[in-house]
Amino acid sequence: MNAQIFGERVIAHAGPIPITATMVTSAVVSLALVSVGAGLARAAALRPESGTASAARLAHGALEQVVVDASGTRDAAVAAIAAALFAFITGSAALGQLPGIRPPTASIAATSALAVVVFLAVPIVGVARRGLRAYLREYFRPNPIFAPLHLVSEISRTLALAVRLFGNMMSGHLVVALLVALAGLLVPVPLMALDLLIGVLQAYIFTILACVYLGAALGAGEST
Repeated sequence: MNAQIFGERVIAHAGPIPITATMVTSAVVSLALVSVGAGLARAAALRPESGTASAARLAHGALEQVVVDASGTRDAAVAAIAAALFAFITGSAALGQLPGIRPPTASIAATSALAVVVFLAVPIVGVARRGLRAYLREYFRPNPIFAPLHLVSEISRTLALAVRLFGNMMSGHLVVALLVALAGLLVPVPLMALDLLIGVLQAYIFTILACVYLGAALGAGEST
């Protein structure tokens, strides 16, 4: 009997830790992003006037502006989290264009993990900036009776992040995979490009929402 986690078959074990295909593809995307980031940093340091360095600075500036517009802050932690989320979701969408490979974000396990990262980052960043007492005080405003509602809101928006990303990524990948199986590799190329574009858009939306939630935690502290 094959063991399963989140509906996925366990393909191997690393000691007591079960490994699924999503875990493998997530590791591939993460390692690729680290390698690309290290390469860009090295290129920018060795040749600061090169086209690669200029493109990296342009992308950094654009991302920073998006973070500022969405969160209302230039907090370095928010920018780092936003960059990591956007890069991972976009990289997953790109990996999913390869034949026979399902993107990590087409798994509810991966999208849930991303949502949990945002869920945990909000109080961590908020407490680090404001302090524990001041951050928790917001849950009891304007009246202590609203504390359970604030908590439910935190949990529900985390679930919404996970389900929205999973549904959009999974549906696009399934459509392209079906067309590839029926019509061959070349015919669905325009749809594959559209699927990649949708993946980038979903990465943007997910990142924007994360910045809004993080900015709310920080902005509340600045208003008190």
